[in-house]
Amino acid sequence: MPYKRVLLKFSGEALAGEKRFGISHLVIDQISDEIIQAKALGTEIGIVIGGGNFFRGIEAGEGGDRVKADQMGMLATVMNALAMQEMLQRKGQTVHHLSAIRMIEVAEPMIAARANEYLSDGKIVLFSAGTGNPFFSTDTAAALRAAEIKADAIIKATKVDGVYDKDPVKYPDALFFRDLNFQEVVERQLKVMDLTAITLCRDNRIPIIVYNMKKPGNLDRILRGEKIGTLISGGQNG
Repeated sequence: MPYKRVLLKFSGEALAGEKRFGISHLVIDQISDEIIQAKALGTEIGIVIGGGNFFRGIEAGEGGDRVKADQMGMLATVMNALAMQEMLQRKGQTVHHLSAIRMIEVAEPMIAARANEYLSDGKIVLFSAGTGNPFFSTDTAAALRAAEIKADAIIKATKVDGVYDKDPVKYPDALFFRDLNFQEVVERQLKVMDLTAITLCRDNRIPIIVYNMKKPGNLDRILRGEKIGTLISGGQNG
């Protein structure tokens, strides 16, 4: 078990499935089963979910107030976290939902010490509302939360097998990368996470594993040490 504590990152679009908007009950049911299977291995699990299935602040802010648009995007992540929390609780899991924006009737406030205590007790922790600040993506929020909880890795779910030099859905000749270091990601301008998130992971020596969430059992195999997807690693000194 190479990863005792992990931060799982799901995009909001992943929760929509084929619907492309909103939440697919089938998808969230499948994801929750994978999370429960991972937890059964003894893994401590934190989760960050994007909000793009409802609202993307960076796109909706064009010509308008970017701050307000990003705040709307943060609220979209809260809705996704609530849906995931409800599904996991329905399956018998104890889940704590911590929001970077205070809304105590809906979620607990984000306090790193509290999150670490819950994780150490074997509880699943959902982090929502991004960093609580505009101009930062949920990828950056995932990197920040991973650093705060001292995660052994960020495991990022995608719809393809890992990191490619271009979109493999559009380009059959796309080159797949099994291993990368952070500097290569920056130099090649690979669309893994934004630069702020990559820098946070590099500086805190948090590896990123990018895998295909559409293949059942992939998360379990990663946590058991199998080579699945793309591994991005290497600290400040290589």
